[in-house]
Amino acid sequence: MARFLARRLAQGVVIVWLVATATFALLHLAPGDPVSASLDNPLTPPEVRAHWRHTYGLDRPLGVQYVRYLAGVAHGDFGFSVPHRESVAAVLAEAVPNTLLLMGAALFAAFAVGMAIGIAQARRRGALDRGLGFATLLVYSVPEFWLALMMMLVFAYRLRLFPVTGMFDPVMHPYFGFWGRLRDVGWHLALPATTLALLGAAVVARFQRAAMLDVAHQDFIRTARAKGVPERGIVLRHQWRNALLPVITLLGLALPALLGGAVFVEKIFAWPGMGLLTVDAIGTRDYPLVTGSVIVGSALVVAGSLLADLLYAAADPRMRES
Repeated sequence: MARFLARRLAQGVVIVWLVATATFALLHLAPGDPVSASLDNPLTPPEVRAHWRHTYGLDRPLGVQYVRYLAGVAHGDFGFSVPHRESVAAVLAEAVPNTLLLMGAALFAAFAVGMAIGIAQARRRGALDRGLGFATLLVYSVPEFWLALMMMLVFAYRLRLFPVTGMFDPVMHPYFGFWGRLRDVGWHLALPATTLALLGAAVVARFQRAAMLDVAHQDFIRTARAKGVPERGIVLRHQWRNALLPVITLLGLALPALLGGAVFVEKIFAWPGMGLLTVDAIGTRDYPLVTGSVIVGSALVVAGSLLADLLYAAADPRMRES
């Protein structure tokens, strides 16, 4: 297991380096730079622009900038964000926990609801199976941004059940107690997390249903049923446990999808996470912040894939033996 973890970690480092290199190259091939975006006033003298380009090392050759950037990242320094006037690490330290909160809530709800729907479809073939299958396929076919806009239109504007944007009430939040602040954040979290959870649950349900039906005709299921094991015990202790493997594999693929969907959802709901931060950084040509966000995002994806591998090994003894 130690060799397996070491090999996976080495692969993860290589993947993060490749992603960072590709992002760095693509950003610098595009016209403009952070100084041009921040000092776009035509009255700004060229000498001032040249001074700040030299200060932030933007006038140096691309190879020199790349080497300096990799050296800084190796020491935990992602550079300085010109538009935010602070280090990239400080900016990301505020945004990453918010994204993890959104993704964690959405991931938990997506897998809990998706597995429940998949099990119900596998157990009750017929009208319920067809109805839930049609509903999950319909939700899965909807683009993230359209679903987010519809959720906002119905539940925030029409029914006024949830706030429109933000992570908390900027006026009342400082005056709440601990439980009041927690309730305020949860109230604002409901719509963006539900949007991502619905999209994820639709995928999980279809995988879980297929896995349950594939296991249903195995010999050990027929043996348990012949021994008189209750149907509920057969489904939960035997069928569902062995049908978990494809769903665990799906966990490693769900994190990139959630990160991609979070970019649209965070922008629409103004959730102060990495998605909103990256979109704004691209608009201001903030090279260090965009690259730092991509590196952190790729590291989260690698960590999710490693977690899926460990869960797979925990669920399947054959994986541990190999």
